[in-house]
Amino acid sequence: QQGPGPPLRPPYFSHGHYTDASSISPAEEITLPPGPGGDEEPGRTLLLPWDRFSTWLHCICVVGFDLELGQAVEVRGGGDMSHRVKTSICYLSFPDSNSGCLGDTQFCFRFRQGSNRKSSLSCFLETTDRDAPPCLKREQGHYYGYVYFRQVRDKSLKRGYFQKSLVLISKLPYVTFFHSLLKIMAPEYFEKQEPCLEAACNDIDRWPTPHPGRILTLPIMGVVIKVRIPTCYDKPGTSQLVQSAQSDSLVSIVLPTIHEVDLFRCFYPVFFHIQMLWELVLLGEALVVMAPSPAESSDTVLALASCISPLRYSSDFRPYFTIHDSEFKEYTTRTQAPPSVILGVTNPFFAKTLQHWPHIIRIGDMKQAGEMAKQMKVKKLKNLKTLDSKPGVYTAYKPYLNKDEEIIKQLQKGVQQKRPSAAQNAILRRYFLELTQSFIIPLERYVASLMPLQKSISPWKSPPQLRPFIQQDFMKTLEKAGPQLTSRLKGDWIGLYRHFLKSPNFDGWFRNRRREMMQKLEALHLEALCEEDLQQRIEKHTEVESVDLVLKLKDKLVQAEKDQLPVRPGTLTKLKSHIDAVILALPEDLQGILHKPSTP
Repeated sequence: QQGPGPPLRPPYFSHGHYTDASSISPAEEITLPPGPGGDEEPGRTLLLPWDRFSTWLHCICVVGFDLELGQAVEVRGGGDMSHRVKTSICYLSFPDSNSGCLGDTQFCFRFRQGSNRKSSLSCFLETTDRDAPPCLKREQGHYYGYVYFRQVRDKSLKRGYFQKSLVLISKLPYVTFFHSLLKIMAPEYFEKQEPCLEAACNDIDRWPTPHPGRILTLPIMGVVIKVRIPTCYDKPGTSQLVQSAQSDSLVSIVLPTIHEVDLFRCFYPVFFHIQMLWELVLLGEALVVMAPSPAESSDTVLALASCISPLRYSSDFRPYFTIHDSEFKEYTTRTQAPPSVILGVTNPFFAKTLQHWPHIIRIGDMKQAGEMAKQMKVKKLKNLKTLDSKPGVYTAYKPYLNKDEEIIKQLQKGVQQKRPSAAQNAILRRYFLELTQSFIIPLERYVASLMPLQKSISPWKSPPQLRPFIQQDFMKTLEKAGPQLTSRLKGDWIGLYRHFLKSPNFDGWFRNRRREMMQKLEALHLEALCEEDLQQRIEKHTEVESVDLVLKLKDKLVQAEKDQLPVRPGTLTKLKSHIDAVILALPEDLQGILHKPSTP
């Protein structure tokens, strides 16, 4: 159960006056001053208070422990939440009692959204999302929860402990950014309580929107963070470092990444098996990570989901999963095969509940990872009796590819030579990237061949269709243009592809590529239309046919703007002028019906 939790109502800045959000009617619009990083659309009216806030966060919650109610949402600010969502947040915001997390702990969780209502900002957010890399697009059906939990001894309280979490709920998978934000906000909040949360909300509501490709300067509670949001056009494996400039005298923190976790630290306890884990994630296999705390559980799950980047992991993943989760029964049932999901758990109960799962990763305490992980062999599942079992990977899976001893030696050498963690992380990230690219390039090459030739596009016929993906045809291409061109690894690549083509990751990747290619065909068709002399064409048509043409062109224009088709600059303006010219050539009564264009 939860307490009602009064929503925060921070003051909002409007025309130099503070305005309480509750005093503005839904129909009103106020123009907020541009955010400190500059607004990407100067002169755009940013609707109501909470609008800029909502481009970053859904809400901010404080979850405390009540002796009678248990975990309860004490304060919240931002968007609405159903009772089910509130319950999920409450249980996921506290570590399991066995974790023994004293002091401050940071972790993250992910949960289903529930009803998928579109907000008034949806179209605007879709625009800003268009240029984001696949792994950084807003979640459609899930929220992320970023947690800063504090547990300290306090004799004045009945339980003898102060236990509270500050939680940021967002659709953005900016893990590193939000954890850095919480490091600033949470200690201040625990000291000064609600007034400083109001100030933080007010700061966030004046930020520029998280637009890919922009370098943003974000003030929060007297600190200034500088970040760059990556784009899908960035070269994979490169991060455009945000440089500190002369004018940045006020910038306190420059974040080199907004989302990447330290892969080497996360995989260290099981790093002899990194290549096998890459295969399991690529194929969308059911994986469970059993860890001693939510911090280690969530970091490891996020590392697994990101190890196939730039391919997006398309299945569900839960960085921290509890027995109170609404999907608990669905994910632990023995009546069907485990689903394609990566779960991170800390409760010993799961050692028994999930012992039928095919692949289990047991992580020890990462703080004690000073000595090299000695466990070489993959362990049999039957040996996993409890959560106290030794760290390692428990599976009967036989990898398709031969083991790459080179990467293991390189990382081991780094440990012996005390190579900095950042360098080890960069080596491992580059290894995973090259492995994924070697695997995906033959697929990209084959799918590109399914595109019709440009000369087959006629302005007066529907755009041609993409040719279908035929598995046998693709497999034939691997003989001459397979991964052997870019990877030194030997093994059953054909078997790996066969398995991958049945996986959710292939389905997600192919649907995305197919959509992009169909939009390209639509764009080429529109460009071909714009090169036509429409005036000459309608002279040969009846009025009914001309009206039909106008309506079809208008539909195309609306669709092109809605889908943001990748057309050449000026194409849509040209199409509008063509439509206006056709309308003006029609009798006046028809012009009125078709919305006579305004003449200068």
